[in-house]
Amino acid sequence: MSLQSRAVTMTKQMIQIESTDPGTYENAMADWITTQLAPYPNVRLSSQEVLPGRPNLIAELTGDPSLPALVMICHMDTVVVGDGWTLPPFDAIEKDGKIYGRGACDMKSGLACCLSAFQYAAETLQTSGKTPKQTLKLICSMDEEDFMRGSEACIQAGWVTDHDWVIDAEPTNGQIQMAHKGRTWYEIDVQGHTAHASTPWKGADAIAAMAEIIREIRHAILYAPVHPDMGSSTVTFGQITGGYRPYVVPDHCKVWIDMRLVPPLNTEKTNAIVEAAIEHAEQSVSGISATYKITGDRPPIEQNPTSPLLENLKLSCQEVTGEVPQVSCFTGYTDTAVIAGQLHNRNCMSYGPGCLEAAHQPDEWVVIDDILRCEQVYQQLVKSTI
Repeated sequence: MSLQSRAVTMTKQMIQIESTDPGTYENAMADWITTQLAPYPNVRLSSQEVLPGRPNLIAELTGDPSLPALVMICHMDTVVVGDGWTLPPFDAIEKDGKIYGRGACDMKSGLACCLSAFQYAAETLQTSGKTPKQTLKLICSMDEEDFMRGSEACIQAGWVTDHDWVIDAEPTNGQIQMAHKGRTWYEIDVQGHTAHASTPWKGADAIAAMAEIIREIRHAILYAPVHPDMGSSTVTFGQITGGYRPYVVPDHCKVWIDMRLVPPLNTEKTNAIVEAAIEHAEQSVSGISATYKITGDRPPIEQNPTSPLLENLKLSCQEVTGEVPQVSCFTGYTDTAVIAGQLHNRNCMSYGPGCLEAAHQPDEWVVIDDILRCEQVYQQLVKSTI
């Protein structure tokens, strides 16, 4: 099978293996990847059960331990199917130069490109009888679409270090994406007192108080400083509950908040924003009280223009496409961002087939030519390690 057809074929095969999160999860994917790597005796393959039936995998071609390893990390899970599909989500239908299916661009095509490049390296080294200059690793992670416990477990296991070169194949629309907004999640609870709606002054309206909190937080984030690379910080009030019936003053309200933060904003500073909003609400609506907790805290990651991995990846892209790719910001949060944030690793980035706008959508798709381009780029990149 030619290199050019291998990643496309594997993309289709992986789409047909459901690995929704929540849902069927990653175990069948891990089994399939294991079979793809079994024919290579020079590959060291290990697994790590992070949660019951939910493993991480690592494949390794061992090189000089004094040099940074090249680590390709790709998640095996996808988001749930959802509604609105006009094509079967697990049939991997090819139509008009695209492959359709859940995970097509996020990120089974990217995983296929990295797996194909890793197989190329294993085959080349097996034929030559040599070992690579740099260690080459392929990590297949679980839980990226939820709490990112897979990448955290990789860090804890020592599968990736602060000096490694780390890249994921998330959909980047032909760009290299290195910077990430931070992600901070809050839950805010407001407690009040019930009363009949005809005598609201006898109660304490928890929903009215939450409206004050939301307004204050939204205003503070809206007018926060803009970052030259990453743009503006944002806030989403994604879920809210509270009250009983329209004619009862509500005694409780809860909101779940997602903040995407750019420097100079960070969680410490947004804590102060939340606390000030709560204080304002307690003064505006007599009798209420409010508390908050942080349920997720990921720091922002800024670009590192001097990264040696970035330079090698640019050269690989130029070799394949004839053009120097744009370097930009990834709007979401990825496994490499977790590694960059926790290990302060400045050589972490994303490059993969597809565009993020197609991810998590009905009739998710990836352009076949994108897969071919990225497969060749990853082959060029691993050549520099072997």
